[in-house]
Amino acid sequence: MTLTLETTSLLAIYSAMALYTIAFIAFTVDLARRSALVQAAVPAAPVGQLATASASGSTTLLEKQADAPSEPPRASKAMRMAMAFTTIGFALHAVGVLLRGLAAGYAPWSNMYGFAITATGVIVGVFLLVQFWQDLKFLGAYIVGFCLAFLGLATVNFYVAVAPQPPALQSTWLVIHVFVAILGSSFFALGGGLSLVQLLQARREARGSGLRFLATLPNALKLENLAYRLILVGFVFWTFTLIAGAVWAERAWGRYWGWDTKEVWTFIIWTIFAGYIHARATRGWRGSRSAWLAIIGFAAVMFNFTIVNLFFKGLHAYSGL
Repeated sequence: MTLTLETTSLLAIYSAMALYTIAFIAFTVDLARRSALVQAAVPAAPVGQLATASASGSTTLLEKQADAPSEPPRASKAMRMAMAFTTIGFALHAVGVLLRGLAAGYAPWSNMYGFAITATGVIVGVFLLVQFWQDLKFLGAYIVGFCLAFLGLATVNFYVAVAPQPPALQSTWLVIHVFVAILGSSFFALGGGLSLVQLLQARREARGSGLRFLATLPNALKLENLAYRLILVGFVFWTFTLIAGAVWAERAWGRYWGWDTKEVWTFIIWTIFAGYIHARATRGWRGSRSAWLAIIGFAAVMFNFTIVNLFFKGLHAYSGL
């Protein structure tokens, strides 16, 4: 087989998937290790305190509502390996997306396959970048597992050969509108993951029992606050997506809004997250109610980029399938 930019791109994506698989296994091993260490530490913990086992093998006793240990625990070997393979996998992933774009001669996210490999790459990239702001490595199994599954779906079911770009997509707005939507979706993915962990953590705190590794994570309140901050960033990007889409629609089709299925779902997603932010700020919707809204919002994002693209007809039918 002659290696072209297109085939080299596919090889890079497959290589990234192999590394993500190893990273996913290492992330889950780290979670299992946390559970084992917490279980071993619980009998020695005084009443009213939470035994939090660090990934390095030592334990620190905390008050139940403490956000984190006074000195953050060192990462386990499994965690270090997981982050290393995720980082290398992301580099190969980025090369795959870049080569796909060079092979096509335009931004690679103009069909379902190109969108899927770009979006998953950006999600992993955002996950790696936020570590400089906050330690969210405990979301690694969720993020890498999600992106690995979506890449598998894309390479098996969405792959199409490079082809000329449809006239409506031959615009700078393709780069701006879709990429900003991907960025917004990435922050929603992280926020949704934190909200899911928040629900599990809140249940454990209320009942005094649950998944053991949760004892090594921030409490439900901190998880909720972290999710809110990430979703707020995602909402800003999504608002710009909605505005940029309207401008592009006027350039391409002569109207800003036409109740196309994709346009409607983009607005529905914006409304869900606007409601999340408003209800949390003015109605005091905290705890499980805000968490469920965040999860529903991310589910709507996934519905928009899969079911709507594949099964609904409209002016945005550019899946390439």
